[in-house]
Amino acid sequence: MKVLCILYDDPKGGMPKNYPLAELPKLTGYPDGQTLPTPENIDFNPGELLGCVSGELGLRKFLEENGHELVVTSDKDGDNCEANHHIKDADVVISQPFFPFYLTREKIDSAKNLKLAITAGIGSDHVDLQAAMDNNIDVFEVTYCNSRSVAEHIVMMILSLVRDYHNQHRIVNEGGWNIADAVQRSYDVEGMHIGTVAAGRIGLDALRKMKPFDVHLHYFDRHRLPESIEKELNLTFHETVESMVAVCDVVTINCPLHPETENLFDTELINKMKKGAYIVNTARGKICNREAIASALKSGQLSGYAGDVWFPQPAPNDHIWRTMPNHGMTPHTSGTSLSAQTRYAAGVREILECFMGNKEVRNEYTIVKDGKLAGTGAHSYSEGSATSGSEEAQKYKKM
Repeated sequence: MKVLCILYDDPKGGMPKNYPLAELPKLTGYPDGQTLPTPENIDFNPGELLGCVSGELGLRKFLEENGHELVVTSDKDGDNCEANHHIKDADVVISQPFFPFYLTREKIDSAKNLKLAITAGIGSDHVDLQAAMDNNIDVFEVTYCNSRSVAEHIVMMILSLVRDYHNQHRIVNEGGWNIADAVQRSYDVEGMHIGTVAAGRIGLDALRKMKPFDVHLHYFDRHRLPESIEKELNLTFHETVESMVAVCDVVTINCPLHPETENLFDTELINKMKKGAYIVNTARGKICNREAIASALKSGQLSGYAGDVWFPQPAPNDHIWRTMPNHGMTPHTSGTSLSAQTRYAAGVREILECFMGNKEVRNEYTIVKDGKLAGTGAHSYSEGSATSGSEEAQKYKKM
């Protein structure tokens, strides 16, 4: 069996000789009772850098000792990239949302041996799910492995935007001390109305983490939460996204990308938001129209936009979101902390162990199975594809 694994580049200075923390906190499970990944074994030290090329998700020893071939590369974009060469005879492909190998219909059609696509993380929109269904390729992801990591990132971004932290930090780094410049866009989050588009694992956790700040909480989701949770959080449900964004000071986007959510935040929807509102997007870049976001920041319709996700990824160097005003962009790092890497590497190992042992993969990890959406995929996605335009990723040049 040939396994192709596409991971992001190693640190520019080489792999770390040591790490800030000697060990990770011990977690016993996820809030809803789901267990953490349970592979039979792991061949890495928790807390190490596993998501880059040299980290190899800790898989090489396991796969090679079982007689399988592992190819790991970061060369993923353009017709002549290494990943395109190896996909043609790969049985399994592993990719990450942070550095996605866009598994388009064209690539799937060229991969005659492909049986399984694994997302090392959560969110499998970089796979043409419709093409996977049509070609009977199963798709799995490590559901919940980094959801809480992303929720922490959301809280960080909300506070950083509203308090205008990035500007204040820049002033210090530049040797300045003009307090008026530092606070002219800075507010308290207390009393604001905070809403999430989708209240699944990430969205709901973000709401829980924001509640102690004494804010008003709102949500829109096609699956309404139990009444007990709404009462616990004093949470207002909205039947439409338009209803919610009209009353919120901060909107955080936490829905999957699929044909129904692609380009959801366009000029029309943004103009229905409160003037001066903030958007935090750790879901997928393609849910927001890039030109509409930049224009709204320039006009003042939006006071700030903090996104951890782009389209495509890596974003071209001239992507307008790199230079638009009042942004707090990060390079899709919310779900790949060293803590999260331990969980998603272990989850990938668990999925491979099941696949190689002809055992059922957890229903929570299942996106596409036997030619149709299944498990988490049936709950979260719709049929179709959202990979169009991904070829633009080849325009990114390493600096």
